[in-house]
Amino acid sequence: MPVWTAEDGGPRRQQWLAGAELNLGETETLQVTGRTMMVVTMVVLASPEEVFVLCHTGGEDAVSWVEQVHPQSLETIATSEKLAGGRAWPGGIAVHPNGDLYVVFGNHAHRLNRRLEVVASCELPRLRPYNSFVLLPDGNVVTKDFSGSRPGNELTEPFDATELVVLEPEELGVVASLQLPEASIARLSADDNDVYVVGTSALWRARWNGSSLTLDDFSAKYRLMEGQTYGWDTVIADGCAWFLDNGESTHKFSGTLRGVGTATAPLHLVRVWLDSGRVQLTEICGLPGGVVANPPLVDTERKVVVGFDSGNGVLAGFRYDSETLVPLWSHEQNHGSHMLLYPASGEFISAHYDAERGVEQLVVRDVVTGREKTRVDTGSPIQSVVFPACGSQRDFYWCSMLTLSRISVV
Repeated sequence: MPVWTAEDGGPRRQQWLAGAELNLGETETLQVTGRTMMVVTMVVLASPEEVFVLCHTGGEDAVSWVEQVHPQSLETIATSEKLAGGRAWPGGIAVHPNGDLYVVFGNHAHRLNRRLEVVASCELPRLRPYNSFVLLPDGNVVTKDFSGSRPGNELTEPFDATELVVLEPEELGVVASLQLPEASIARLSADDNDVYVVGTSALWRARWNGSSLTLDDFSAKYRLMEGQTYGWDTVIADGCAWFLDNGESTHKFSGTLRGVGTATAPLHLVRVWLDSGRVQLTEICGLPGGVVANPPLVDTERKVVVGFDSGNGVLAGFRYDSETLVPLWSHEQNHGSHMLLYPASGEFISAHYDAERGVEQLVVRDVVTGREKTRVDTGSPIQSVVFPACGSQRDFYWCSMLTLSRISVV
């Protein structure tokens, strides 16, 4: 049975898992099992019974660690030693095809076996946080430094240019590096040996030939108007890259992103054709003050893409074809995190932060109509801006930095 081994389900960031089902019936509802955990970033599964959670501390000399938890009760089964980190920003964890766990956090990378023993570690070249990684088909690890503002450390553009680093998987030695022409705030995405980087003004593509990374002649400039700010993580689907702009000011997150945006131009769903670099901008809601920290969701079977504006609290669906995007539906909803898609049933999971009650809810909707099927409180007192994961028993895991939840169909 396939399992969720990497953030967003894999390097294309399509946010779904083959074979996973929700298929919520009319008389069924969702049950939540939750627990408090310190700065929970994401969950990965090495098998249906092996669930691993990445956590970290904060500050300029933060550390990370990995906990194995029971797949249903979420009780801790085992914990790694504290892993050297650095300046705090959410990192990443993945289950490598060799069976081991790989972690990037701060300016360090670590390889752990499934008993959570450290096999190898390395210090990364720059004294900055590195915001996760992607795995290439040959098993090499590609990571990059994070160039943007962090809480308590506000920077102004132009940020320093980002460097890609390739690590071999055995001892985590650096085998290649490539400096980009500009900074990148977003996480990396990849399609086979093509690594996509959303820079602060353009989408770039670096190609891996087995020994080196090189930029090809692809460069898609997406910042086209005054008041528009940089983009975040991109989804690779249907021959296009899909991401959201106006990512500036996410470091002002204080339990929610609602109202913290500073962009004067409306927030856009950005579509870039990978064969030509052509760019299409589509407004989510047309309002200033938009902000996001995460990617949209693309259903390639139904030709629907879901975008959002966390600053203004809007979630919206669009029908697309080879040339156009047409609005399908829009709802007021305070969503901030990555999402989950269930392609067989056309359901997707998003979140709503209920500021009046101080709790986050999870919302199941139909991707084509936007119709709400159900919602449930997670118990988290803050809005999630991080990563969920599909389970293997009509369940999924939701992380909110303070709370880990398992949500199952009953």
